[in-house]
Amino acid sequence: MVERTELQEMNNSDIGLIPEYMTDITDKIELTMEQVMLLVSQEHSEQEALDLIRKYCLQSTSVDVQKKGLEFLYMNGFYQDLEILIAKNRESLFDANRKWAEVYQIMLDRRKRKYPMWELRRRLGNIQSPDPELTCLIELSIVDTYNSELEFGMIGNFLEKQQQLFDQIEDNFILTSFNLRLYQKLFMYYWKRNELIMARKYAFRALNQTNSPHTKVGLNINLSLTYTFETYYQAMYHLKEALKISKANNMTKMIHSIEQRNMPFIAAHFKRTTGVSSTDISEQAHIEIARGNNEKAITLLEDIYHTSPFRMYYMGLAKQDKNILSESCSMFVERSDYFFSRLPMNAIKNL
Repeated sequence: MVERTELQEMNNSDIGLIPEYMTDITDKIELTMEQVMLLVSQEHSEQEALDLIRKYCLQSTSVDVQKKGLEFLYMNGFYQDLEILIAKNRESLFDANRKWAEVYQIMLDRRKRKYPMWELRRRLGNIQSPDPELTCLIELSIVDTYNSELEFGMIGNFLEKQQQLFDQIEDNFILTSFNLRLYQKLFMYYWKRNELIMARKYAFRALNQTNSPHTKVGLNINLSLTYTFETYYQAMYHLKEALKISKANNMTKMIHSIEQRNMPFIAAHFKRTTGVSSTDISEQAHIEIARGNNEKAITLLEDIYHTSPFRMYYMGLAKQDKNILSESCSMFVERSDYFFSRLPMNAIKNL
């Protein structure tokens, strides 16, 4: 929880960083988030605009911007700033702002896995509001809890009511942002069902609609993985794009994930391991298998292979064991991941 004094210090220190033309205009007219974003994007580069809007969300006295700013900060990966704005909305005199704050707090709790997903769904279900934007946000957040449990099929429940929910939303910024959320979910849904043409269509729609480096990195990583059974070069192209964006924005965790997990996975899968290494034990084993060092891979995986379907798959490959590969396949199917279930299935066929 951020105390009131900390909020005031943050706002006061940031005010001088907002261009005068923004404060002059917003002092006279209460602009919507959409208008603020349009105004800033006309005068500044993409990265500068993101930073200015971030600061504006934190300092704005507009009740509406304080609510909608939560969505902007969340979708652009400004999670520390989001905590500050959640605290600000919790102190609001307006019930709607306090409810929006609660939903975004649940979103952060989901990301941090602080509570079981069923508990977060219970909390979301207890938030009642006539606000169609908040109702839609709650439904999207419920889908996210299922995705966190790797139950990707639950997007189908949302799609049944999606059109009715979206038709009631009049704010263009919120509607655009919710569409982006939907595209990301549909990408995952169709990808895991092996419907790759549809999956990539929604991934590219999302890429074309976002300026968020955080979102672009995530989409490019997952897009690369959709080429696991097709082409090394296309998979690596998207990983290199993700790495370039991550380095430009100092995203250290994403850089580590791409360099130590995703790139080694693709390299080992396509048996292109010259000069490739990893700090991740699973991918170390995968690389050794690709090089024909199965005994070394077995030693690396011995104590950990039961913990994930990928590790189970690697152990099945190393031991050339159909039973282990079948168990890996079952684990993938249990989480509705029909795409990666093809890994052990293909291995079984090749034994």
